[in-house]
Amino acid sequence: MSSQTIQRFDLEGARSWMSGICGPHRLATATPERLRFHHSANMFKSRATTLGVIEYGTDVTIDIEDAEHFSSYSLSLPLVGEQELSKNGERLNSNRDQGVIISPNEHQVLAISGDCRKLQVVITRAAMSESLEGLLQRPIDAPLRFESGMDAVDGASAAWWRMARYFIAELEHGSELYEQAAFTRDLESSLIKGLILAQPNNYSEELRDVLGVKLPHYLIRARQYIHDNAREAVHLEDLEAAAGVSRFKLFDAFRKYFALSPMAYLKKHRLSAVRQAILEHGSTRTISEIALGWGFTHLGRFSAEYRKLFDESPSQTLQRNDARRLRG
Repeated sequence: MSSQTIQRFDLEGARSWMSGICGPHRLATATPERLRFHHSANMFKSRATTLGVIEYGTDVTIDIEDAEHFSSYSLSLPLVGEQELSKNGERLNSNRDQGVIISPNEHQVLAISGDCRKLQVVITRAAMSESLEGLLQRPIDAPLRFESGMDAVDGASAAWWRMARYFIAELEHGSELYEQAAFTRDLESSLIKGLILAQPNNYSEELRDVLGVKLPHYLIRARQYIHDNAREAVHLEDLEAAAGVSRFKLFDAFRKYFALSPMAYLKKHRLSAVRQAILEHGSTRTISEIALGWGFTHLGRFSAEYRKLFDESPSQTLQRNDARRLRG
């Protein structure tokens, strides 16, 4: 373990310190003279996971401008005060009942109130990817993206926050036990794997399949309906009828188990089917033909959504596959 406690009263000093832990970002405040930055933290040396308590002392805004180079997943839960995360035109309030996750590869802005004192856990992108690949038993093909809001009251994510809070409190005591790498390596692994399993993300569905987690019967019926009819126009009324439950219950289950709404799940399924078809038949059919066959009528929007999900354009998938086939 390595312990760090720092106090800075200048904006650049605070930004520079946190950039070294999380990655590059902008830090702004209308009242720099009131800044009282305090960060008390411990780091697991094996994978550089940092756990601690942080406060700025005045209203600040953190802007993740260079999202591709933001090197970590930063999770925070206010003990007092509040913060607000803005991403993709949506705003998410965070207080002692709900934490937030700032993920790499996504532009986002976090506004933190001056009285906010919060728990913070920072996990490197490399450690997160390594743990996810270990759980899936395969390399990942798209960045791991979590649902931004993290319930700290109920459910698996709340259990994760209780575990993180316990570790932070124990690390502050400075016990010799936590100096033993053979012990802390497993703790760190539990923290990272626990987050991947507890918080809805774009790999949640595959993880449940791999790990044998049972879905509710009505959700299985709705998912099967989507898979069977994905090339056609699918409406919420059809899904409700297939599942045999209310729309509210259906949305709640899709959000809990797949981290998506039913229609977003349908879109992701279609995009994945297009990707598979490009990989299998890209040399004999055009990308436009394949996309139209899976219900994408607006090809510009299709390309943008494909890139957002897979971090490459459809034509890049095709080129990469062609190059691989030539090498093979």
